[in-house]
Amino acid sequence: MNIRPMTDVEKRSAAKAFVETWLGRGDEKQDAQNFWRMLLSKVYGVEDPEADVLFEYPIKKDVKSSTIFIDAYIKDTAVLIEQKGKEINLRKHYEQSDGSKLTPYGQARRYAGLLPHNMNPRWIVVSNFQEFHIHDMNNPNGEPYEVKLADLEKEYTRLNFLVDTGSENLRREMEISKKAGDLVGLLYDAFLKQYKNPNDPRTLHSLNVLCVRLVFCLYAEDAGIFGKHLMFHDYLQANGLAHARQSLIDLFKVLDQRPEERDEYLDDDLAAFPYVNGGLFADDDIVIPRLTEDIFHLILRDASEDFDWSEISPTIFGAMFESTLNPETRRKGGMHYTSIDNIHKVIDPLFLDDLKAELDSIIAEPVARTKKRKLDAFHDKLASLEFLDPAAGSGNFLTESYLSLRRLENRVILEQTGGQIMIGEAINPIRVSITQFHGIEINDFAVTVARTALWIAESQMMKETEDIVHMQLDFLPLKTQANIVEGNALRLDWKSVVEKSRLSYIMGNPPFVGARQMKEGSDQKQDMLHVFGAKWKNIGKLDYVCAWYKKATDLMTATSVRAALVSTNSVSQGDAVATLWKPLLEEGVHIDFAHRTFIWDSEASLKAHVHCVIIGFSIAPSTKTKTIFDDDMSVIAENINPYLFDGDNILIESHSRPLCSIPSIVTGNQPIDGGNYLFKKDEMDAFVSSEPRSKSYFKMWYGSDEFINRRPRYCLWLGECTPSELRQMPECYKRVQAVREYRLASPRSGTNKLAATPTRFAFENMPSGTYVVIPEVSSGKRKYVPMGFMTPDILCSNLVKIVPNASMYHFGILESNMHMAWMRTVCGRMKSDYRYSNDIVYNNFPWPTPTEEQQKKIEQSAQAILDARELYPDSSLADLYNEVTMPPELRKAHQQNDMAVLAAYGIKKGDPAYASESACVAFLMKRYKELVGQKG
Repeated sequence: MNIRPMTDVEKRSAAKAFVETWLGRGDEKQDAQNFWRMLLSKVYGVEDPEADVLFEYPIKKDVKSSTIFIDAYIKDTAVLIEQKGKEINLRKHYEQSDGSKLTPYGQARRYAGLLPHNMNPRWIVVSNFQEFHIHDMNNPNGEPYEVKLADLEKEYTRLNFLVDTGSENLRREMEISKKAGDLVGLLYDAFLKQYKNPNDPRTLHSLNVLCVRLVFCLYAEDAGIFGKHLMFHDYLQANGLAHARQSLIDLFKVLDQRPEERDEYLDDDLAAFPYVNGGLFADDDIVIPRLTEDIFHLILRDASEDFDWSEISPTIFGAMFESTLNPETRRKGGMHYTSIDNIHKVIDPLFLDDLKAELDSIIAEPVARTKKRKLDAFHDKLASLEFLDPAAGSGNFLTESYLSLRRLENRVILEQTGGQIMIGEAINPIRVSITQFHGIEINDFAVTVARTALWIAESQMMKETEDIVHMQLDFLPLKTQANIVEGNALRLDWKSVVEKSRLSYIMGNPPFVGARQMKEGSDQKQDMLHVFGAKWKNIGKLDYVCAWYKKATDLMTATSVRAALVSTNSVSQGDAVATLWKPLLEEGVHIDFAHRTFIWDSEASLKAHVHCVIIGFSIAPSTKTKTIFDDDMSVIAENINPYLFDGDNILIESHSRPLCSIPSIVTGNQPIDGGNYLFKKDEMDAFVSSEPRSKSYFKMWYGSDEFINRRPRYCLWLGECTPSELRQMPECYKRVQAVREYRLASPRSGTNKLAATPTRFAFENMPSGTYVVIPEVSSGKRKYVPMGFMTPDILCSNLVKIVPNASMYHFGILESNMHMAWMRTVCGRMKSDYRYSNDIVYNNFPWPTPTEEQQKKIEQSAQAILDARELYPDSSLADLYNEVTMPPELRKAHQQNDMAVLAAYGIKKGDPAYASESACVAFLMKRYKELVGQKG
């Protein structure tokens, strides 16, 4: 996509003209293509929309189907556009040719499902010329972001995703930095083979230090820090392979010596190198092995002659460098590394956006004297800010924050001087220093990488300043220290790293280790106890990252410090919300901004895909607007609660019984049988063939997967089989014996006791009547979690929830969008999938109090859902509840059921909860609060 450069003023002006052209008009058939061509070219600078947009793109469901045309598809940004006329209500359901009723968005989602995989839309935009509804396909069931045409002049940036293919410069930096990381990996592997004891800790430490030093030398010769291009290369080449090892030892020693401390008879080639300082080349008792011809060639040719290190991004390269660590070590340590884009999701709303806006305002000041005074004060402010990353890793957050501050400082310097400083002037205009950036990191190699990345960043920014002031600034010897402390951040007193009174911001990406991954007695469990103490309830339910929230809160008490942390999305879901946030809120913590769940990708060769949130929080009062981000979209909130939506701070606590008068929910059966009692259909048939008497003891068996795919397994249920009957079935007897031995072999005493009753399950829940089945785990892409009825002759596993004695009315409420909205907000997640729970989701759900007539309508609509499913007996529930393939009869039945349930709650057309899921949840939260109050 070719995009011509446009300033903000030009875009705003173009948006204003666009609005004047289209406000109040727009015919779906005649104007659609012209509307989008003009928007993309005039407002967003797309040079040739015809080349970048597929208009009226044809698709077919199958060879027999008629052709359907997608209004527009933007190829480079994967945006599907559904254009309607100006008179169309984008939230209203309209009847389709197959009889189903769909909103324009529902229609677009159906079309999207017919596209080939490589055209899956990242965004779906529905427009009626007068407004745009933007749907993020990372959250397909979420509410759209709305941009009104009339507001486009001031909100044009909210449509930037239409053309945002990423910065070309950033992509180039990423490519270069990834190549640099590959080179480091090759050097690392090649040197490791030369060590006599490759697994010795001293060897690995030596190798890490050696790689860092080599990278600094390669960067320094390309960036001009050593004084001459290829200086390191020429030195090694002149001394040759035979002396390469000693040449490195001698060079590292010299780089750590001041000129006056060096041997006065030192060879000229060594004496020419400058003093580095900073401890990077301190002796440190490292071992350097012999260099092979391949290593020598790798350094001189691949890493020096054929690669320019001066163009690397220190932020990205830090992550790439860290990837030379053993992958298994990295996983055990819970370390993940971060893209520049994701770093800015943290630092922009935390501090950078405000600083940019403040500087823009100062630069626009028309009075020269006032402008100068404000620039000086702002310059001092930049130099006074102090940052802490208590999970620093390779220094990505600190490095990118330093670069961002220095870029602002360079703008200040340019405004202050107009680029007129005379060459040779002695004053150094740089005030922002890497000493303002503090970190804590447990891995010694990562600490060294972080320090090096900051030094490289300092060098690069100094060059940019030199171009502004037209004078040379001395980088060496290193005069500033990167304050990265090696240690366990959960054991260290953070005030020992940076004074509390000086600190401005806490930020970072703490380790992602789930509560269930931390074994009892492990170091991480002990860290959690150390941070939270014995009085904090239910810390066993909290992920490791939660300890950083507690430490940050402790430090920011009675200060103006603000924090932002990347976390697994578990901190805003399920049990963890009340466990973590209730005490924090009581301490005065409030959430300033939040990024809702998104996939956190690294820029390393081994990608880390984790479902994350970002939460900015503080204790100090704030007048700043609160913002909730969903990917590239944002909404203003009155209050951001710990579930990360706009609403009161109502926390859903675990309850073992329902708050309302409804049937109790339980978990299905857990065999603990080593698989001996569970069979696929063909396995069961073979078993019955060899043991005919066993046929009557088999029952259908459903877990979440079996239920959703309508593909049962079978269970050999011998719990009520008499001893004499069992002795007449030798194959069954063998299975029982195997279960007994399996339980006896368990390291858990509780399981050992179960060996006394090997024919029975470990945990049994077998309703005597019809019951409702709820899958414990279901795809987050579905609007509705498929539920259903089972008869008592069918057994369910512990991977489903069951509601004995549930009626058709109960089923209708549970399958309603009201219940689904509640579930989506408060449930836990397995990655992005819903994880339905008894104590949080079901027991806390506020049920309506319908009239007899309202209850009857819910029963009727619930039965209609089951009837619609039975029209497609050969289709799985996964197919029936796919938004693309959902049959019109089933969709209609659900919509009618949703309307009936809304009516039972007293929600009518025009009420906020009628049209908005977030308002729906807020409504239910208030009902929950009332119920808890009534329970005392």
